[in-house]
Amino acid sequence: MMVVALAMTLGASAQFEQGKYYLGASMTSFDASYSGLEEFKLGVDAKAGYFFMDNLMAYGQVGYKHYGQEAIPDYFTAGIGARYYIVQNGIFLGASGKYIHASSSYNDFMPGVEVGYAFFINRTVTIEPAIYYDQSFKKHSDYSTVGFRIGIGINLFQNTPSYFR
Repeated sequence: MMVVALAMTLGASAQFEQGKYYLGASMTSFDASYSGLEEFKLGVDAKAGYFFMDNLMAYGQVGYKHYGQEAIPDYFTAGIGARYYIVQNGIFLGASGKYIHASSSYNDFMPGVEVGYAFFINRTVTIEPAIYYDQSFKKHSDYSTVGFRIGIGINLFQNTPSYFR
């Protein structure tokens, strides 16, 4: 098992090279996150990024969250961020900033941090569990969020094979 784990981490190191593109999607909050006002919520996020240096990716993201309560409106997010991948073990560290909009009554800017793991299921596709924290500038106790998300990522080469075009 140790040899298999070592082989997986050595194979993963080539995936985070400069010049690669990244596409990702994740589901958040399936009762796995908590903030002061929320009970149930389900969110989806999409990311597109580019490795401008080895192990360092910049990305843009959009998202949508639905709440199971009439008192809390659904909201949309848009933001930017960066991730640093620790090549030896697949762990990544991230930081982001998001603009949140829900109806005319709520707008917020939320910087966030995350730590996760990129588990390669083949040469380009990853499963990415992560723990995250988003800090609200609007009202910390009600809107700041700590949670867990599971994502899937696709790492594309600069010279993408024809079946990806």
